[in-house]
Amino acid sequence: MASHNGFLLSLFVIALSLSSFDVSLAARHLLQTTFSQPIPLPMPTVSVPPLPTTVPTLPQPSALPPLPTIPTVPSFPKVTLPPLPGATSFPKIPFMPNIPTTIPSIPFLSPPPSN
Repeated sequence: MASHNGFLLSLFVIALSLSSFDVSLAARHLLQTTFSQPIPLPMPTVSVPPLPTTVPTLPQPSALPPLPTIPTVPSFPKVTLPPLPGATSFPKIPFMPNIPTTIPSIPFLSPPPSN
């Protein structure tokens, strides 16, 4: 199976190399040809509509309408919160032991003693 895949891969590489060879020959052939005169194409005629000669006037409002009035907001009664309990009623936080910051040495990982 591996030799079959290798054979297909080699055929693919050969096909790619031959196609690039043909493309390079075609490009060389195109570069060596002489230029011919371009075909004259008829230019399309574009007609632009005429611009207006006068600027139209917009109607001017005589008076602005009155602004709407803001409705009055009803008054709500003041809300009072009950007093907070004293600081003595909070639960006590248990004591946290100190976390060691040094790494203990492991004897079998230490270097051998020097002679």
